[in-house]
Amino acid sequence: MINSVSGFGSTGSICVDIATELNRQGSEGFIAYGQVNRGYKNVFKIGTVIENHLHNLGSRIFGNQGYYTRSGTKKLIQFIEKYNPDIIHLHNLHGNYLNLEILFQYLIKIQKPVVWTLHDCWSFTGKCSYFTDVACDKWQSECHKCPQIHKYPPSIYFDRSRMMFRDKKKWFTALKNVTILPVSHWLASEVEKSFLNKYTIQPIYNWINHDIFKPIEQTDVAASYNLDANKFTILCVSAFWNKKDVRFQDLLKLAQAVGEQYQIVVVGKMEAPELLPSNCSYFSYINGKDELAKLYNFADVYVHLSTEDTFGLVIAEAMSCGTPVIVYDVTACPEIVGEGCGYKVEKRNVAAIVDYIKLVEKKGKNFYSMNCRQHVLKNFDISNNVNDILNVYKNALRS
Repeated sequence: MINSVSGFGSTGSICVDIATELNRQGSEGFIAYGQVNRGYKNVFKIGTVIENHLHNLGSRIFGNQGYYTRSGTKKLIQFIEKYNPDIIHLHNLHGNYLNLEILFQYLIKIQKPVVWTLHDCWSFTGKCSYFTDVACDKWQSECHKCPQIHKYPPSIYFDRSRMMFRDKKKWFTALKNVTILPVSHWLASEVEKSFLNKYTIQPIYNWINHDIFKPIEQTDVAASYNLDANKFTILCVSAFWNKKDVRFQDLLKLAQAVGEQYQIVVVGKMEAPELLPSNCSYFSYINGKDELAKLYNFADVYVHLSTEDTFGLVIAEAMSCGTPVIVYDVTACPEIVGEGCGYKVEKRNVAAIVDYIKLVEKKGKNFYSMNCRQHVLKNFDISNNVNDILNVYKNALRS
C-alpha cells in the first residue's frame, strides 16, 4: 500500500487494518508512507523529512504538487522491485511526498494489478480534493482557472491546474489492470463522470471499530469535561475549525439559535476559540478513541456541519454509540445515515437543524439508538468491508 500516512488518521488506520487482516490470513502487507507512521512495523518511508518539506515549499511556490521528491520516489521503486508485491494498493497520493511521474512511469512499465482506494476527489481533478462548495465541474472536461487556488493543496502564486489535470489524466489512465474503490456511492458517481471511468469502479465503505465505538454506561464524563449532566447536549466534531469556514459560521449560528438551555460540545483544533459563545464547551484534542466514544455516548445528538464529505467517519462513529445524527443533505453525508438514525437537512439550513434537535429532544435519544447501532453493524463492519477489499485483490490477480 502507498499512502501519505501509516497508522495515523483515518486513511493511515485503514491501511493498517487491511495489512493486519492480510497478515492474519497468512499473506503479507507492507505500507509505504510519506509523512507519519504510528506503530505498524512493515513500513517503508518515502523521502526524507527535508525532502518532503522542500516538496511542500515547491508546491506552494510553483503550484505543482507531485513533481518533487524524486530521490525518495526512486528509492520507493527500488524497494518495490526488491519486494515484488502481487498487488499495489494506492491510497492518498497527495501530501507532498511522491513524484507522480516517476511512480506512474514505473507502474505503467510493470503493469502489476493496481487497486486504488479514493478517499477524496483529488485523483481526478487538476488540483483540489473537493469541489462542491464552489460548484465547479471543470474536472469533467479539463481543469483551468481554479477557483480554489489557495485551498488545499495551496498555491501562493501560480495556477497549474490545467497542466496537472493533463498530466494526471495521461499517467493515471495508462494502466491496464486497475480497480477503483471509492469510499461511498456518492464518490463513485463522481468518478463515473471523470477520466477514471474507464476502470472498474467498486464502492466499499470505510469501517468503524464498533468494539470501541459502542453504547456504554456514563459515569465520569460530565465531571471529567466540566459539563452539565442535566442539559441536553449537542456534539460537533471536526479536524479543524477555521473561522472563515462555513462549518464555524454555522456553529456560531447554531449556538445562538439554541440558547443557554442547551450545551454544545465542540471537538477539534480551532483557529479562534475565543469567538465561541458561553453555551459551547471546547476541546481541541480528545485523548484517544475511548475518550471520544465517551463523548459520543454522553451527547444526546451529533450534528455534522461539514458540507463536503466522501464518507463521514465521525457520523458513523456517533451512530455506532447509539447517538442520533443530523447532517447536511450533500455529498456522501446522507447515505451514511440509516433509516431511523437521524435527519438530513438542506445545506446550511441551521434553522432546520434546530427544529430536528428539538424533535430528538422530544422523542428521546433511546428512540433512535437501536437503529443507529444496527445500521453501523450492518454497513460499516471492519471484518466484512476489509474482506471485500481482499476479495478485490483476488479478483485482480485473476484478471
